[in-house]
Amino acid sequence: MTTKTSDTKTGKKTGKPNHFLPLILDVAVPIGAYYLLKDGFGLSTFAALAWSSVVPALRTGWAAVTERAVNGIAGLILVVNVVSLVLGFVSGDPRLMLAKDSGVSSTVGIGILVSVVLGRPMMTAALKPFLVKDAAKEAAWGRLMDGTAAASADFRRKERVFSTVWGGVLLAECVVRIVGAFTVPVDTMVWLGSVVLVAAVVAGIVVGGAFGAGPMERMLTAEAEAAAEGGAKAAEPAMAA
Repeated sequence: MTTKTSDTKTGKKTGKPNHFLPLILDVAVPIGAYYLLKDGFGLSTFAALAWSSVVPALRTGWAAVTERAVNGIAGLILVVNVVSLVLGFVSGDPRLMLAKDSGVSSTVGIGILVSVVLGRPMMTAALKPFLVKDAAKEAAWGRLMDGTAAASADFRRKERVFSTVWGGVLLAECVVRIVGAFTVPVDTMVWLGSVVLVAAVVAGIVVGGAFGAGPMERMLTAEAEAAAEGGAKAAEPAMAA
């Protein structure tokens, strides 16, 4: 009973729904709403696309207000969503509504790459909770980030690599989706765009994990273990005395 309560407090059980909720709201809801409004209620293609964009736009706005750790990404997505919706209503072009998704990817991708250049990789805030699971690793993270650990330089380099991979993946996804938005039939691109998005996310996870997150996790573990061993050795003379 105590363990279950502790897990709930630390967020281990509540973490999974939080990871999948954005995927459901940004992908499943808009696609389902589009076909329901267009085929079920007889709305025009443009109107169905516009109304199906409301939920993800509201979600990104809420995230920008409540999830302060990822305000940079949420803010970029929110701005692009709002601008694209306004332009779509003005032009009445349903393909522009589809192209907004590539606009989100390109804006976020560029923002991530700029953050790397500025030395403040944007994806670090999203990555840290997956790597830091306890106080020992929290302390190890601090040493690796502030330059006091031996592997600090390599750790920070891998941190930049992780964000660079995601920035590059999102820009590539942008190119594919914007081409599809103006060349593929609208009804097809509604679901195909989400397939491209999922493929990009998988690529980001695999490549970013192999060249960024994976090595960072190993260095983090090694630093935490080294600190623990150092503490144990320091305690031995005191115990002997």
